[in-house]
Amino acid sequence: MTEFRVPKLNNNDTSYVLVEWLAEDGQEVRDGDPIVLLETSKATEEVEAPADGVLRRLLAEGAECEPGQVIARLLASADEPPAESAETPGAGSGGNPGEPQASTPPGDVSGVIVTAPARELIEAHGIAMERVYALGRKVIRRTDVEELLGAQEPSPAVADDATAGNDATAEDDATAGDDATAGDDATAGDDDAQWITLSRAQQRTAEVVERSRREIPAAFTAMNVDVTEVLSLARDLTRRLRTLVGLPEMVVKAAGGLLDRFPMFFAEPGPGPRARRAATADVGVTVDVGRGLFIPVVRDVGNRPLAEIAGDLVGFRKTALTGSFRERDLQGGAITLTLHTHDGIVFAVPIVFPGQTCALSLTAPRTEVVQDGPGFAVRKTATVGLAYDHRYINGRDAAEFLGELRTALESPARFLTENG
Repeated sequence: MTEFRVPKLNNNDTSYVLVEWLAEDGQEVRDGDPIVLLETSKATEEVEAPADGVLRRLLAEGAECEPGQVIARLLASADEPPAESAETPGAGSGGNPGEPQASTPPGDVSGVIVTAPARELIEAHGIAMERVYALGRKVIRRTDVEELLGAQEPSPAVADDATAGNDATAEDDATAGDDATAGDDATAGDDDAQWITLSRAQQRTAEVVERSRREIPAAFTAMNVDVTEVLSLARDLTRRLRTLVGLPEMVVKAAGGLLDRFPMFFAEPGPGPRARRAATADVGVTVDVGRGLFIPVVRDVGNRPLAEIAGDLVGFRKTALTGSFRERDLQGGAITLTLHTHDGIVFAVPIVFPGQTCALSLTAPRTEVVQDGPGFAVRKTATVGLAYDHRYINGRDAAEFLGELRTALESPARFLTENG
């Protein structure tokens, strides 16, 4: 018998959601077969069987689980009885040890799986299950419930309460003002609808940001770049390559070409006064299409053609729409590029992520009128910023790195020829 334990999928989450079993209870599986789909705060991941055996599932779909927790066993044969374990979910909940947790409420015959975080939010806001089932999804996650709440208009009762303050409630307010404890009671009775609950993904983002602010002494430098020529070339390449090429793709490619000259900017901080060199320039790029912030990683950008880099980024944007990233899509970045491409943003200070020494930021191009000899010319400029861990990188180094990046972007034909 082999115990199937939840692997550690990332360093940010302490629990995952068991979204779906990919093999039936009692089914014979082979070593390496995908048997369960787990959801982290940022991704979904198929987890494979560690050995051959007959699958005995111990946890229901929709339940939460922790790294190291036993959620199944692989038996030598279908006749082998599963051994009991103190780690088996279900014990202490009124059932027998080894009994799977219920994934649907009593009386529910819809067949829809509602994850534990989603159910907590449904109950906290009193959402009718009919509205949840109307989504037509096999698995209801917390993000689905958050979408329902976002689309929910204020109820007539709430609207009436908000506009009725000139009548009978005026006396109540005056009386409450004389009672020192009335404010506390009112606060305790606040309607749950007044509170905005952070999504699971946003909670993990908050934890990473807090850790970065707490542990990394970051500094920041920014530089304006004339992107007139590189934008023109990007439009031409979009037509020729038949895939979207924009300023972000160009910055990713240009940054990858700086690995050999600036190894510290791609290095991983180590214990003591050392940093581990990166073998390849793997660049994480922020993607946010309204379903949370993701930072998928484009691999080895210094040695790959621009068309492949552009294809990766197009694929990442599509994946972000469905929220179906895998953990391996999000891990291993040596440097991060944060995109701030809304009109009007002048510059942005990125967060230096733990495990990296710096992060780049890029704003949307803006139009500038500049003097050109006796007359004037119109050009496009963008601001490229660099936040860096001052323990490893100094201001002079940061300025030189940005200067090389600017030179590459202002002479795009040359850097694309040199770097493929």
